[in-house]
Amino acid sequence: MLSEFLLSEMSRLSASDALPLHRQLYEALRRAMLGAKLVAGERLPSSRELAADLGLSRNTVVAALNQLAVEGYLSSHIGSGTYVNDNVPKAPAQTGAGFAGQVARLSQRGAALATQYCAHQLEIQPFTGGIADFSAFPTALWQRLQNKHWRMSYPDMLDYSSSGGYAPLRRAVADYLRVFRSVQLDTEQVIITSGTQQSLELCSQMLADHGSSVWLEDPAYWGAVKAFMATGLTMRGIRVDEEGIAPQGADEETPPRLIYVTPSHQYPTGAVMSLARRHQLLAMARKHQAWILEDDYDSEFRFSGPPLSSLQGLDQDARVLYMGSFSKVLYPGLKLGYLVVPTQMVEAFKDAHYDLNRPGQLPLQAALAEFIEMGHFSSALRRARQSYAQRRRCLLEALKPCLGSRAQITGAEQGLHLCLRLAANVDDVALAQRIAQLGMVVRPLSAYCIARADVKGLVIGYGYASLAQIERLGPRLAATIKNEAARLGL
Repeated sequence: MLSEFLLSEMSRLSASDALPLHRQLYEALRRAMLGAKLVAGERLPSSRELAADLGLSRNTVVAALNQLAVEGYLSSHIGSGTYVNDNVPKAPAQTGAGFAGQVARLSQRGAALATQYCAHQLEIQPFTGGIADFSAFPTALWQRLQNKHWRMSYPDMLDYSSSGGYAPLRRAVADYLRVFRSVQLDTEQVIITSGTQQSLELCSQMLADHGSSVWLEDPAYWGAVKAFMATGLTMRGIRVDEEGIAPQGADEETPPRLIYVTPSHQYPTGAVMSLARRHQLLAMARKHQAWILEDDYDSEFRFSGPPLSSLQGLDQDARVLYMGSFSKVLYPGLKLGYLVVPTQMVEAFKDAHYDLNRPGQLPLQAALAEFIEMGHFSSALRRARQSYAQRRRCLLEALKPCLGSRAQITGAEQGLHLCLRLAANVDDVALAQRIAQLGMVVRPLSAYCIARADVKGLVIGYGYASLAQIERLGPRLAATIKNEAARLGL
């Protein structure tokens, strides 16, 4: 029945998009025609009948029908009614079922991007379902700063930016990295990007050719895998141990053009790269004339021990490109990050960034620069550290009952997630699914692996989970893990 179909479609639309009722009805009717639920020449019920059947006002129905008539989907005949136009195309024949049919029409690269290492399967967010808590962020202050710079904006602030970003923001980033991360840089070396993903793509495009080899840590950060996949690079997973990435002689048979690492807090295992391993990696890059991409994604959140210096700060050959973002300290939707490139490459990177990405958002960058210069960034970081430190302590305490010789936590000294390492015979995918049935979201460690099959565990985020949620659901998570271990005789 037409009214049932329309109500069903409108329900789906209202759940996913905040559309007004007349737009929901318009879209539902349009889908009915394109999907051959309403065929060419078919007469529609009158606006009064549709309004009564759907429980809508007649004005809402008339507005939807009028829009469809303007776009050529419907034609009205006085005294006869409203009909589906003869020129409305029918739905094309399907070449496959559902998503498989869509993938078949994509390029090989497109199909891989759509189906492998997908964010919704691997992104570390809450271990409890819910909405991220950004209540600590000074929203009112941030809005005032943005409004101020919108009012002050000169015409050139509304244009693209070919200079690598707003100069005061680049200077603030350089000062911060020099003092707190021991990065060797001048302000000119800083390029403002839309975040780490764009930084990775720009580095891939500028430093490697299609098919060039890139070494990644294994297990790997899914976002880097997707960036290198999209730029046509050949990926080689390099094992990670307790000291970080651990290249072996056999790995050097495929010399890298790029080496991607997260040395301060390996994603996702949490391993910290030792000083000896850092020097080994720098020597290897020098030997193979490779570039190291250092992703310092969560260095601001270190909860025990002294702050760790950057790998870039040890580099004497200008072969390390350093990147980070503001997403974790402020909020993800900010979409502002930074890339530090060697001096001799600055102009080439700026030109390519301008040509490929058409960067802008200068009023937003100006607001962020002032936010940092006035000390608000330091205050926001301090509050965030305190909040996340509480959540971390609570989660570690909750997980104690399930720990032992066959279940150990790594990576808890820093960041917004920890890694629970399990025995190699544990099906961590099935365990994560079991936990999901209880309303909690964790990620199987094995899903992050490129070539390894010996790594099992759970990646547990606490950045999006409130303290109250962790207190309530942490013990349930631990009990589920402990029961699974007992079932396997571990």
